[in-house]
Amino acid sequence: MRVTTSHHVDGFEEVHAVQRARYPGAEPTWQPVHTVYVPADRFGAGTVAAWGDEALALAKAHLSGPGELAEVFGLPAVLATAVHERVLRKLATEPVEDLRVDFEDGYGVRPDEEDGHVEQAVEALAGMREAGTLPRRWGLRVKSFADGDPARSLRTLDGFVTGMVERAGELPTGFTVTFPKVIMESGLTQFAAFLRRLEEGLGLGRRLRFELQVEAPQTVLFLRGDLAETLGGRLAAAHFGVFDYTAALGLPPHEQRLDHPACDHARHVMQTAFAGTGVELSDGSLAASPASGSAADVRALWRRHAELVRHSLAHGFYQGWDMHPSHLVSRFATVYAFHLARYDSYRDRVHAWEERRAAGGGVLDEPATIKTLAAALRRADSVLG
Repeated sequence: MRVTTSHHVDGFEEVHAVQRARYPGAEPTWQPVHTVYVPADRFGAGTVAAWGDEALALAKAHLSGPGELAEVFGLPAVLATAVHERVLRKLATEPVEDLRVDFEDGYGVRPDEEDGHVEQAVEALAGMREAGTLPRRWGLRVKSFADGDPARSLRTLDGFVTGMVERAGELPTGFTVTFPKVIMESGLTQFAAFLRRLEEGLGLGRRLRFELQVEAPQTVLFLRGDLAETLGGRLAAAHFGVFDYTAALGLPPHEQRLDHPACDHARHVMQTAFAGTGVELSDGSLAASPASGSAADVRALWRRHAELVRHSLAHGFYQGWDMHPSHLVSRFATVYAFHLARYDSYRDRVHAWEERRAAGGGVLDEPATIKTLAAALRRADSVLG
């Protein structure tokens, strides 16, 4: 006999509505595997093509066939053949998936030149859009409010967005802005408020969104699930900044590396805070280029970069920063190998689950694992095309 005939939970509908809005648990969609940062004073309409040409030349010179790729990246022959073909095709057709014109650390402080470089960047990007060469994601990184001059940051953002709208007749799809070195949470609300005013002033038909850079220990302390909600849905992603973060912790210079345990902690906090929210995550970068053009130096750089990319992927960070054309080769080779290596086994396990049988090797998967396997397949499909 039941104790009561009423099983209504007071307030449940309201709480559940908040839960659905805060943690939509959206399925994986296309996300760029990298973001390429180019200082504004060195950016032009031909920059992306030049990066692709240099990366492709390096690949052809030092990875002339699948055998060389297998040796450099430690891949079995069959996998190396598939990866080699894909890397060459990618570098020739879409070497950069996500582009940022950098007005922050990579650019420096140039108060008398920044407006001019904004105009040059707008002209170059508008030309790329007309030519059909604008990356699927693109935008700029502005200066940090933490530097004490928010007006400079907002002036550059205003000039950039307004210029693109005027030059292109609209703000092309794929735009985002990166907001670096956030020390105080209030800076996020102030930045989001300016985006709203800019959006309304230009009469844009869609919401301007931004990426938060996690570059300080203080930032980690206010990451949480409702942050995107409090910012009006404007928070698109969180990107980890390895060098500012490790420097702020006082780590010695030779330990300022992406695979340091302190960086793992920050990444895990980012994952915990934004799990289920739809906020994308991106890892940081390797601040190195080949010591020379020799095969030994180029391959050494690729091996180290591949180690870091694999470390990111193993921790569930499917995007990172690339800072030099050589990184494109090791980025795409490592990412393609990661997704291709397990694709068939993942698919077989999902099929076994659907058919209510044990997978190969007697594996009995849990529902949560099957959900993860299916998500991994969708992510792989979006990356591999």
